[in-house]
This record gives sequence, C-alpha cells and structure tokens, in this order.
Amino acid sequence: MDRIDFTEMGKRINSAFSGFAIIDEDGIIRNINSSFERNFALPASAIIGQPLDIILPELKKLKQVTDGVFETEIEGQCYYLIPTELCSGENCHWMGLSFINVALSGELAAKLKDERNINSELEEILEGSFDGILVTDRDGKILFVNSSYERVAEIKKSDMEGKSMRDLMNPVWMPNSVAYVVAEQKTAVSKRQIVKSGRHIMVTGKPIFDRTGEIKKIVINARDITEIYDLSEELQKSKETEKLYMERLSDFSQMNKKASPILAVSKEMKSALSLAEKVANFQATVLILGESGVGKEEVAKFIHKNSMRKDKPFIAINCGAIPDNLLESELFGYEKGAFTGAMNTGKVGLLEAAEGGTVFLDEIGETPLDFQVKLLRFLESKEVRRVGANHSKSVDVRVVAATNRDLEEMIEEGSFRRDLFYRVNVVQIEVPPLRKRKEDIVPLASFFLQKFNQKYGQEKLLTLEVVNELEKHQWVGNVRELKNVIENMVIVSNNEYLQTEDLPWTVKGKPAQKRRLIDEISEQDLTLAEATAELEKQILLRAKETCGSTREMAIKLNVNQSTIVRKMQKYNIG
Repeated sequence: MDRIDFTEMGKRINSAFSGFAIIDEDGIIRNINSSFERNFALPASAIIGQPLDIILPELKKLKQVTDGVFETEIEGQCYYLIPTELCSGENCHWMGLSFINVALSGELAAKLKDERNINSELEEILEGSFDGILVTDRDGKILFVNSSYERVAEIKKSDMEGKSMRDLMNPVWMPNSVAYVVAEQKTAVSKRQIVKSGRHIMVTGKPIFDRTGEIKKIVINARDITEIYDLSEELQKSKETEKLYMERLSDFSQMNKKASPILAVSKEMKSALSLAEKVANFQATVLILGESGVGKEEVAKFIHKNSMRKDKPFIAINCGAIPDNLLESELFGYEKGAFTGAMNTGKVGLLEAAEGGTVFLDEIGETPLDFQVKLLRFLESKEVRRVGANHSKSVDVRVVAATNRDLEEMIEEGSFRRDLFYRVNVVQIEVPPLRKRKEDIVPLASFFLQKFNQKYGQEKLLTLEVVNELEKHQWVGNVRELKNVIENMVIVSNNEYLQTEDLPWTVKGKPAQKRRLIDEISEQDLTLAEATAELEKQILLRAKETCGSTREMAIKLNVNQSTIVRKMQKYNIG
C-alpha cells in the first residue's frame, strides 16, 4: 500500500485550519493537506515521497510540551506538533502529524471569542428590549426574534424561529406583513395591527441595505399601543367627536348643541360663548374683538343661530375686502343708471338682502371715514337709501361687527369715528387668541382631523408627540392656522399616525436650517474653495446622520452614489 486513501477523510483533512502530513514507517511523506502547503509554501508535488526530516530539518529539535504534544520552531514561527497513529501492522505503520501555528491559533481563538462576546452582548441587548424586535432577510425569512415580540405580537417564539413571515399571516388579524411592504417600497413603514386578543400594536419595519443598495435585512419593531389607540378612538376617530368633547371635556349641556358647532373647553372661550348666548335675543349691536383667525365670524354665527332670527339670512361682509369706492353700493345697493357701469335693473344692497336676519360687518376698522358716517346713520335709523335713490327704505336687521384692530387707538389717531364706536360697541365680546386657551387646541385639532379625514377619505390619527407640539406652538394665525395645519397633514403625510416631522413648520424649518449652516460658514475667514469644501463636508455629515446608506444619501442629495463615496473619502467621513 503506497499511501492512505483520502476518499473518506480527504474533505475533513483538507478543510482543517492546521497543516497535516502523513508519513510512513521510514519517515517518508505520503500525503499532505492544503494547509500544510500554504503554511510552509511547499507544493505537494515537490515533497511527497521525500523524507520529512529533510524537508523540515527543524523537526530534529523537538521539545515535548505534554503527553503527545511537541513544540518546534519553523522559519521563526512556533508550532505544536501532534502525532496520530493512522495504521499499525506488518504491512502498515503510518502516522499523521498535525502542525498547529501557535500564534495564528491564538489570534483566531481571540477573534472568535471577541465575536462570540459581541454577538452575545448584542443578543442580550435585543432580548432586554421591552419592545418586540424581529429580524428577517429580504425574502421575509425570520433570522432573529426576541421574547418581547412573543408577548407583544402574541405569537410563540418557537412558532416563528426559522419560518417565513408569510407562514404567520392570517386573514383575520394579520392579512399582510410589514416585512413585505418594506421589501416592496424599500423604505421604513409603520402599520397598526390588531392581535388575537384584540389589542392594538404599532409595527414598524426598517430596511438595512448592503453596499449595492439592495435590502439585506429588515428590522421590525412591535409596540403595544392599546392605551394610546383607545385614547385616540375616544378623542379623535369617533364619529361622535363633537358630542364626546361636549360631554367629557366641557359642560356643553348648557348650550344648544344643534345650534353651536363651536368646540369650547377653555374657561376663556366658554365665557365668551356664554356672553354671546346671553345677548343673542337682544337687538343691541355687538362688537366682537380678537386677532385674525380666532373665529370671530363663528361667534357671530353662534349669536345668529341662538336668536329668534335664526331662520332668516346671515350675511357676512368683509369690509376690508371691498374697495372703498364700492362699499356704499355693495351695502346699500343702487338704482338703475345710478353711475357708469351700473346694472340696468339696479341692485339690492347686502343690508337690504339680509331683511329679518343678521349682518356681520367683519373688519369694520378698515372702512373709510366718509362711509363710517353713512353706516352710523343706518345703525341709528335702520333705513337704507340706495345710491341714486330719492327715498330711504326701512330694513329690519341685526348688526354684529368685528375687528382685529384697536378702535380706541384709531379714534385717537382720527381714523375711526368716536360716535360710530359707541354705536357698535353696545355689547363687546372678546375672543381670546388660541395660544391663551390651549385647552381648546386638542378638541379643535380632533374636530378638524375628523372633518378632513372624511373629506379626503383618510384615517389619520394624532400622536401624543404631535399633540404636545400643537400645544407648544404660538398659533399666530389662531384657529384658522390650526385648521390649515391639520388639513395639510391629512393630505401630505404618508403616516397613519401623524408624526412631528409631518408638521408644516418642521418641514418649513429645513430651508432655515440650511440657511443657518450657510451663514455660519460664511462668517468664518475662509477662501471660496475652503468655504465650498466645508459646506460640502457639513452637508454630507448631516445626510449621513439620517440615511442608512450611501445610496440613500445619493437619493437625498440628488447625486450619483459614486459621487457620495468619493467625497466621503475626500473628507475622511467614515
């Protein structure tokens, strides 16, 4: 027999990390593995059939370390030599020799130990998370799942490990998996799901990309939001949102629910509405004061709807929107041929058209002095005379005026008549700005959210973080601004649960941040080339903070991925 047959054991020997040689009873090399060739740079074809002590003369100086283990130095490297008897008999006395590089083995062992420690620590961290964490590959195969996911998703860990998310899908409580939505859209996705017990959970999936921009893993986070969802259902999604606020957040039972669409929780707003309700059936002129957008017209409508005139017209007139030279003809009307361009039939004025009802004169402080005289005459006589007419006509209307200006200051300046002020200011109602009645923000936001969800066919919901931001905002535009903000988020946001980044001022703040960055750099004593380089570096650093890969950065900054990689190398951005 010339050599040992490697057919059965060849794969194991050749895959070994250590060098391995087989010698016969005369010390002649009969076979070696690939590690032996690599370690000693000796090809098998050149040494098989040669005496081992000639090929490796260092073996003549062996030092025994322990039973069956010897030590030698070959080309400056320390090796452990472990002999193993392969066959023994009259016709065969062959031996196997393992050559273990002490330095490489120790280094490998240390690396393996470090990797095991890191993996162990990472697993401990993930396992310690209160939120459920599940990791899949790009095809949805489950790679890791922690115990919290079992609790949150109500699926046994043993039923998930080694399986695909498709195996867990159920037409009743999990018709689709976030993992597949993430894989399809290649972006982070949040979805609300209902588990077997009926609890609500928020499941968020985020893709992890490889260097080519392809998804290699998907990390899924699951959190119990039952309490938050219940609160949202109560305050925001219920079809009886207005009724709930009336019953649970205020004492609206004292008001005519059918007549008032105004949500008032704050003491200040309820006080204003209480006064408005009190004066509703008196014919006295009312002056409503308040900043732009606080809802002065809604208060005027409230007065009208709670009065005996509620079945008659309510006509709102924005005095500031009508040119000065047209105010008289618009409010009082005109006769046929009264002036150039007049209709042949003449025209009924807005005051006359409101017969029996209420006229709301918004922005009365914007009217010119000459018209104020005519308006005062009407308020005192309740008669209108059309432009071009010879006779006056009695009109039965209730007048409610409003302004966001300081009329008393205007009187001192001479831009508003004192006698007109006394005439319209019989009863004064001040509507406080939204920033001074923060209790009304959430009810109003919920009301508008319900309204715009219905209008645009959406099911958006507020989150606690967004509510906090709404309450901190200054609301320069008051209720009108809040209404526009909610409508904007319902239309623009891709999130089912509205996030703080969906707020318009957060989006609008980004150009301002860029402007500040440019200003900071321009204030430094830099050359144009240095300033350009610094700006590029800062933009790359900020993009890296929010992007998971150079591919995402390239998309965000609208350049090629190769450009991102090259510039990051240029500025030593790891």
